[in-house]
Amino acid sequence: MIIIRGVLLIVFVSACFIIGYQANKRIEAGIAGFIAGTIISFIIISIEISIRKQPAKVLIGGVTGLIAGLFIANLFTYSLSIPFIGNESTFLINILINTIFGYLGLVIGAKKSYSFDLSNYRTIFRGNKSIENNIKILDTSVIIDGRIADICETGFLEGQIIIPQFILKELQQIADSSDAMKRNRGRRGLDILQKIQKNADLDIKIVDDDFPKIREVDGKLVALCQKIGGMIVTNDFNLNKVAELQGVTVLNINQLANAVKPVVLPGETMTIYILKEGKEHNQGIGYLDDGTMVVVDNARKEIGKSVEAIVSSVLQTTAGRMIFTRLKEEVEREEIYSLSR
Repeated sequence: MIIIRGVLLIVFVSACFIIGYQANKRIEAGIAGFIAGTIISFIIISIEISIRKQPAKVLIGGVTGLIAGLFIANLFTYSLSIPFIGNESTFLINILINTIFGYLGLVIGAKKSYSFDLSNYRTIFRGNKSIENNIKILDTSVIIDGRIADICETGFLEGQIIIPQFILKELQQIADSSDAMKRNRGRRGLDILQKIQKNADLDIKIVDDDFPKIREVDGKLVALCQKIGGMIVTNDFNLNKVAELQGVTVLNINQLANAVKPVVLPGETMTIYILKEGKEHNQGIGYLDDGTMVVVDNARKEIGKSVEAIVSSVLQTTAGRMIFTRLKEEVEREEIYSLSR
């Protein structure tokens, strides 16, 4: 790119020098053209460098807005072509109006580029949900967790799924970590992303938006949501709270997992394998297939065995659900004793 820019600079400056000299046949005019060409060349190169840093969607939106603005400007100036206005005045007014409308179109098109997505054309006919509200932004923890891939395959996660570049960078840093556990987690996250991208039914977008003034990735996610709209998909409890405090909607897959767990009511009987000792005296601990902890009273002696237990109560916490039970034989023994009295 440096060579290409150098060639552009030499060709443009030389052309301006020749044009200036040919126009007046004086070396001073050629030098003036040389200076003007140098200044214009550096301006063009600066604009090119700035444009290269922008995402493709922003460029497309900006160009589309510019074209629309110039079209509206020319319609407007055509309607103002009054006979008694002089040619010079008309020319200057046309330039002024085209500049104003072109600038407005460029800025609005670039800022609203995320709203114009043909993949979401169906939302035009729905009217009850905007495109921005149908954007889901994945964070690092939910990608490494892996369950998001299964949720995507079921079709429950609709709309556009966005993966920011700073999330990819964080995953890569974790995958390159010297710690074996972190390295495995990072590689798992990258594998999950590849699995999601292979799903033809999903609209996956990788965006280049970054916020250099914000160091924390969680802060960048919140800022990105506030910029383009949409929701954060996570399983991070702290990010959940921080985002909600700043008015950003969060989809927490841990809450989803708790919501779809089978309902267990007091009095129901279940068979549970006692895996370890509980915190309280004589308690035994077991787990359901979905990971729900089951506390069984007086089951310490049954560690390593499967027992029948009757549910006494269910406790829902932010960390998950806990089921408290009693051994079925003890409950039946108490019932027989109470009847005999």
